[in-house]
Amino acid sequence: MKQNCWDYLKCDRQPGGSKVSEFGVCPASTDSTSTGSNSGQMAGRMCWATAGTICGGKIQGTAAEKNMSCLSCDFYQKVKGEEGANFKFMK
Repeated sequence: MKQNCWDYLKCDRQPGGSKVSEFGVCPASTDSTSTGSNSGQMAGRMCWATAGTICGGKIQGTAAEKNMSCLSCDFYQKVKGEEGANFKFMK
């Protein structure tokens, strides 16, 4: 089974996660408009296109603001490699 970002990055901001009280629920874990994109749940395999995700211990801004840092992310590269020609960059 392919991993979603919250599993791979161990951020624990998915509903019921241990860091929800500190950082809130991650928008990637609740964005149903992206369900199925890149074979993920919610936006779990399209987190780079979702505002408010966490990276490096900090909540990130809009997709456009965080775009460059996401392109070098190990998880982004993993999803891109796993999806190959079916990879979706944006919603």
